[in-house]
Amino acid sequence: MRKHWVIPDIHGCAKTLTALIEDMIQPSKHDWLYFLGDYIDRGPASKEVIEYLMYLQKEDYNLRFLMGNHEDYLLRAYDEEKNLKSFLGIKQKGKKKKEWLFHGGKQCMESYGISELKDMPEEHLDWMRKLEYYIELDDYFLVHAGFNFSIPDPFEDKNAMLWLREYDIEPAKVKNKKIIHGHVPVNLEFIDLCLRNNSYKFIDLDNGVYMQKREGFGNLVALELTTKDYRVQYNLDL
Repeated sequence: MRKHWVIPDIHGCAKTLTALIEDMIQPSKHDWLYFLGDYIDRGPASKEVIEYLMYLQKEDYNLRFLMGNHEDYLLRAYDEEKNLKSFLGIKQKGKKKKEWLFHGGKQCMESYGISELKDMPEEHLDWMRKLEYYIELDDYFLVHAGFNFSIPDPFEDKNAMLWLREYDIEPAKVKNKKIIHGHVPVNLEFIDLCLRNNSYKFIDLDNGVYMQKREGFGNLVALELTTKDYRVQYNLDL
């Protein structure tokens, strides 16, 4: 039977991701892997995460990738810095880059071994620019953060799909399908509750893989959609 695995925020934890996929999930090339975004920042190996995901693509696994707010952060910072002008030979500093560095971008740049965003590999930037904003499946909508239900068509607000933290779901606007997202870290107990209680209209899979000092957090989770079985890989990077 073909399996459908959903993996949330990886945040630069390449060893953890590799162990989850190769030791726990062990997907065949008939299975599907869906990623909810935030591949980079905070953890020590953003570059290695992107390279590993690109390797899986080249090996012809069935994969779909969503954009996360951290990819959006990086791309906005890169585009802003590219368009900044110099004054008396000194390049101005971008506001978006400063914000991004504070929220984990510093670790990302360290993993690439660069001090300037202009030195980011074009291939990786192009890969990020092609990421999807949401995925519709038979019974689910997959999104990084959520949907803006305060407007008639929640699929028009891409910014909300990346950044929203709280929202009241109107099932009719998402075809009465359950929403699976990441973005907001929750503990393992709450993830299990979302999975076992059918009254929940959403499943939050983000266990805050980088949050090693909080009990119940700090793991990378993968959910199999057909069986509702899930795997939990403790962090191997931090």
